[in-house]
Amino acid sequence: MMIADQNLVKKMNRRRLLQEVIHHSPISRASLSKTTGLNKSTVSAQIQDLVDEKFIFEIGQGQSSGGRRPVMLMFNKQAAYAIGIDIGVDDLTILMTDLDGSIISEKYFELHQSSLEETTALLLETIQHMIDTMPGSPYGLIGIGICVPGLVDCSGQIILTPNTHWNGVNLKKQIEDKFGVPVTIENEANAGAYGENIYGAAKAYDNFIYVSISTGIGLGLVLGNELYRGIHGFSGEMGHMTIDFNGPKCNCGNRGCWELYASEKAFRQSLPADWDHEEIHARFQQNDTRLLGALENFGHYLGIGLVTIANTFDPEAIILRNPLIESNPFVLNAVKNTLSSRMNNRFEAECAFLPSSLGKNAPALGACSMMIKQFINGITA
Repeated sequence: MMIADQNLVKKMNRRRLLQEVIHHSPISRASLSKTTGLNKSTVSAQIQDLVDEKFIFEIGQGQSSGGRRPVMLMFNKQAAYAIGIDIGVDDLTILMTDLDGSIISEKYFELHQSSLEETTALLLETIQHMIDTMPGSPYGLIGIGICVPGLVDCSGQIILTPNTHWNGVNLKKQIEDKFGVPVTIENEANAGAYGENIYGAAKAYDNFIYVSISTGIGLGLVLGNELYRGIHGFSGEMGHMTIDFNGPKCNCGNRGCWELYASEKAFRQSLPADWDHEEIHARFQQNDTRLLGALENFGHYLGIGLVTIANTFDPEAIILRNPLIESNPFVLNAVKNTLSSRMNNRFEAECAFLPSSLGKNAPALGACSMMIKQFINGITA
């Protein structure tokens, strides 16, 4: 028991020291001893192991506080790389990052109703290309995180994607067998919430809701600074809450779902079919009354659903991920107008409603960061 306890303490000290270096580089051994409360010999031995394993490197001497100048330590963020993939309904985003989340390479594709076989082939080809062109590093590719818009269970199996063709596909095993690295499959909104929490607009919040608004609507819930997935991994499917009991039938089988009124797909269906992104942007600049009316209606229906979500979870912030909201403050103002008319003024003043700061990269960056966290936890286990 004593040996087991000593090994556990050693692992805990190693993890704590590595986290301190990751978050507070450059830092000296003496400062690590002060901030962690560990004695200098323990710090020296543990840090030397991490230097030998190339997770930490020395960058030279820092400022002296009276004695010998300290040797400063840095986290080696190029020790390994991760790939994050966001498989959307109409597009595909693939990123490679270092261990600090800095993007090393990125690819974006429009899918244009591609078949499952075509999308899979494109996915495998792009991953292989990124691996082939990856910078040299001690540990290479340490994992691939993939997110999809739909239900993913706790084992990483895709259960249902109402707007795409990935239902029941064992993508996790297929990618693991092909590339020989750990693979995580996650819901797209969960991954986006994770990305915003680590790198984006939600870094300052421990309790927030991330709302992904695209062909459908999905939520990522971060409660107590932890991603909440639910018992089976299916939390956040608020796009399918009913806001009109007599509304049209949804792909999910329900009627009058929120996303039938407040998704980007619903917004675009309210406009002429030949209005592409450039046309919408041009008409917005011209204050086109039809477009402004559609945008206001879009914001109104978003607000209707957000009232229920805000009243249910009482979050510090709600982050909205949608290019129309990120580029047009008009839509966010329409959302806030609906909230103001339907909610207690105190709540509205105390909950921040913010556009995503990571934009379309949020889910893929979140998927990368999940793999990075798994890797870091593994080297300190």
